[in-house]
Amino acid sequence: MDILTLFVVVPVLTVVALVFSKGIKAYRLVAAIGMGIQTLMSFNLLYQFLQLREAGNTDVMLFTKDVLWFAPMNIHYAIGVDGISVLMILLTSIIVLTGTFVSWKVNDLPKEFFISLIVLASGVFGFFISVDLFTMFVFYEIAVIPMFLLIGIWGTGPREYAAMKLTLMLMGASALLLVGLLGVYFNSNADGGALTFNIFEISKVHIPLAAQKLFFPFLFIGFAVIGAFFPFHTWSPDGHASAPTAVSMLHAGVLMKLGGYGIFRVAMFVMPDGAHYWANFFMVFAVIGVFYGALAAIKQKDLKYINAYSSVSHLGLVLLALLMMNEVAWKGAMLQSLSHGFITALFFALIGMIYGRTHTRIVTKMGGLLNVIPILGALYVIAGMANLGLPGFSGFVAEMNIFVGAFQHTDTFHRVITIIAVSSIVVTAVYILRVVGMMLMGPTTPEFKNLPKITWYERTGTYILVLFITLIGIFPFWWGGIITESIGPFIKNLL
Repeated sequence: MDILTLFVVVPVLTVVALVFSKGIKAYRLVAAIGMGIQTLMSFNLLYQFLQLREAGNTDVMLFTKDVLWFAPMNIHYAIGVDGISVLMILLTSIIVLTGTFVSWKVNDLPKEFFISLIVLASGVFGFFISVDLFTMFVFYEIAVIPMFLLIGIWGTGPREYAAMKLTLMLMGASALLLVGLLGVYFNSNADGGALTFNIFEISKVHIPLAAQKLFFPFLFIGFAVIGAFFPFHTWSPDGHASAPTAVSMLHAGVLMKLGGYGIFRVAMFVMPDGAHYWANFFMVFAVIGVFYGALAAIKQKDLKYINAYSSVSHLGLVLLALLMMNEVAWKGAMLQSLSHGFITALFFALIGMIYGRTHTRIVTKMGGLLNVIPILGALYVIAGMANLGLPGFSGFVAEMNIFVGAFQHTDTFHRVITIIAVSSIVVTAVYILRVVGMMLMGPTTPEFKNLPKITWYERTGTYILVLFITLIGIFPFWWGGIITESIGPFIKNLL
């Protein structure tokens, strides 16, 4: 079996093992082993990928496989990866593994919880390895659907409302996405060839300009909604607030990355003229999302809502960078996706741990926690500093590339957009420092003077995330180099 298909098969085998397991200890062990194997596979994939590149293999996609799936519509199980895909797979595997450790004490239907979590992960892995649009769409739906169950059953607060709102918004976006994909498919033989869903075959075809102008917004919005694109972002804060910890980690750390990746890999690549035509229009909404998300985070008192609106702001930077249409900004967009995945997963893990001890997420009801749970407090400070872009952490590297790429445009429109986006850094610092000051500093709230210390499985999950946030910040050129060599084909097609 090829190295990429295993990323779909291993989660399926883990689910089968969970079905036949008995006892909560067995469920935890099976999930941890399965996702541990998946993580080791992702590191092996990265190693094998780099070896092939060093050996001189310059193919756009490596480890490719193409099997005819449905002949009447020329649908193939076509897979392959470049550097961007490999890093997204690495991100996914690490967050799923750390999410498993964070969920160690889930006692309500633990078997069903881990099964749903791993099914979601299998859809994400399948999405990142697909180069056939129909296959990619199938995996996209597999990744989205379990969110309804994970929030509706294991969530808190108005979980049914949040689960339904999330599902309806994402299913609506899926409908738009399907229209866009079919628009691409039925225009994929404009140069006289056969209709195809293969991304790279379509990129060689000149889709008529009228079709690109018509269908690009369907693809862009269809993908952008899952990336919390303003004004279609409202499902995200409610979903985050009601989701259990591991689901919030996957939701913000991985699932929302499908949006930017899909726009870059599909919408902009196969419809370059449509991307140029619509770029400025969508850029206005992206920068509104960047600044609005940061301002909204200041007004929140619930830790999950603060992090959710922060995600709206930081993922708005990803969309903004993609629409800037240059190599530096694109590299920043991919680094931001990677960085935000690790940072926001760490945030939600810590919020879950704090809530489990204090039974509140309201910032104003907590104080002096750094004195009581110093390790958790220190980890929260690290996450906050990385999120506001402190040098030495991944957030600084990503945002610097985005802003430098944005400033390469010298016209007034792009400069104004860039200045607004850059000013969001100040707002981000305000809400991060406000939370740190109110929740961690000052006198200790009396009822929180004897909180349980951090456990081994909590340490394992959070330390892994901190490690990668730091590695990206300290060795940015290594990570950026992997991304840059994968941007080449997109530059050739789009610029």
